[in-house]
Amino acid sequence: QGSLVESGGGLVQAGGSLKLSCKVSGSMFNFQPVNYYREAPGKQREFAAYITYGGGTYYAEAVKGRFTISRDDAINTVYLQMNNMKPEDTGVYYCNVRIGMRDYWGQGTQVTVSS
Repeated sequence: QGSLVESGGGLVQAGGSLKLSCKVSGSMFNFQPVNYYREAPGKQREFAAYITYGGGTYYAEAVKGRFTISRDDAINTVYLQMNNMKPEDTGVYYCNVRIGMRDYWGQGTQVTVSS
């Protein structure tokens, strides 16, 4: 078994920054890409960014140029650096690993951006 544990959420003013962490535990997640999703109030969960084991990255258009995903495999942690944040970035942020047809999720961390 494995687990994904997010941290680093909070309240920030528009234009500010936050850095989220996702601690990845369990050998089942070794070498897997890790995704960040977010869920705004009243909206569906949406993809934000992913990073492969080799460090390749991909971003949703809404966050491209403002968010940076990275990973430190020495401590099994994936980071999401969020800069120039906007009120529409408000939501619960989840890290995710998909293995085959199964999705594994963390518990989420709340991010609130005030205008």
